[in-house]
Amino acid sequence: MAKVWLKLNSQITVIGITGSYGKTNTARAINQVLSEKYSTLQTDLNLDTNFNLPITLLKLRPFHRKAVLEYGVDHQGEMNFHLSLVKPQIAVLTGINPTHSDQEHLGSIANIILEKKKLLLSLPKSGLAILNGDDSQARKMSQGIKAKVLFYGTDPKDDFSAQQIKVSFEGTTFLLIYHQGQEKKEIKIKTGLVGRHFVQACLAAVAVGLNQGLTIDQIKRALGKIKPLPGRLSIEKGPLRTILLNDSLRANPASTLAGLQTLADLPTKGKRIAVLGEMGELGDSAEKEHRLIGEKVFELKIDFLLGIGPLQRLTIEQAIKLGMDRKKTFWAKDVLQASEFLKRILKSGDLFYLKGSRLRHLERILLLLEGEQVGCRVVSCHFYHHCRDCPFLKTGI
Repeated sequence: MAKVWLKLNSQITVIGITGSYGKTNTARAINQVLSEKYSTLQTDLNLDTNFNLPITLLKLRPFHRKAVLEYGVDHQGEMNFHLSLVKPQIAVLTGINPTHSDQEHLGSIANIILEKKKLLLSLPKSGLAILNGDDSQARKMSQGIKAKVLFYGTDPKDDFSAQQIKVSFEGTTFLLIYHQGQEKKEIKIKTGLVGRHFVQACLAAVAVGLNQGLTIDQIKRALGKIKPLPGRLSIEKGPLRTILLNDSLRANPASTLAGLQTLADLPTKGKRIAVLGEMGELGDSAEKEHRLIGEKVFELKIDFLLGIGPLQRLTIEQAIKLGMDRKKTFWAKDVLQASEFLKRILKSGDLFYLKGSRLRHLERILLLLEGEQVGCRVVSCHFYHHCRDCPFLKTGI
């Protein structure tokens, strides 16, 4: 039905986004930009991708002109299914990391690259591929693509480059540099998204917007309207009069490193405290990636590190090995232990970074710190709703 309905809506230009991280905010930025000129449709943020694409296509109406679709994959063959429904005219690749490289999913980094590159290879010769030049794997994936390729990133040689990046509680600003014909253009851009890595999403949106006929003023205005999604590096009032940097809905190596960088970039008179849950589905890379997080914590001079779950022991070990004060680290087996530790160290004005995946449900820590009864101690839970709405919160499963 979705395929037939798409054929009846031939006025649509499809922009497809894939990658191991950053898809959602890249899609949001592109959709916001295109909405300045066109009627757009974007994939639902809360649906599994196997259902998301056909359901989104069935929502198309004759007045829509642009469809911004996330092509998420975590098993071999899934991209083939997505492409059998809809092939894009423009494809954006955000980057590659080991997420879903475990044997239950794609099995290896090589398989991740093969699966996601199918989107780029599906482009017609008249199409456009927009790749994250800051990601070494993404840059290599430009080989063999029939369509025109553009790069975005922080390298001045990229087609769309960001310089002079500054992060504050109000958002992120940067100097956009690109070429229009032979003329070099520079313009100051501000987005409500908090974190220097969100600049990449903005750059991808600039590339798409200019390609689709928007003016730079329209693009600048659109990017200024975007705000953080709850639980995806959103600034919130934290427990015990702290400032909470809430990043508790997704956890992979790239997003964790980016979140820690944001924690270090934001100004504070209090302590910087990182509370990290495990990163899942990393296969043979799991130990290495958790140790790399420990290196980043030490490099950024984060004041306190709290790790939850067995793999986070490795993060703490690596940070201590490099020189972090052991007394400023703590390992917790569950959310109850984590909250007891935080009750001892959190003070008014501290900046508190909470990083985890949806199925780890680290929001229970916030509930415990607020004095609510939490009987659930599971490390991982298959429910996707917020713990506050769960009938098992007080009793456990």
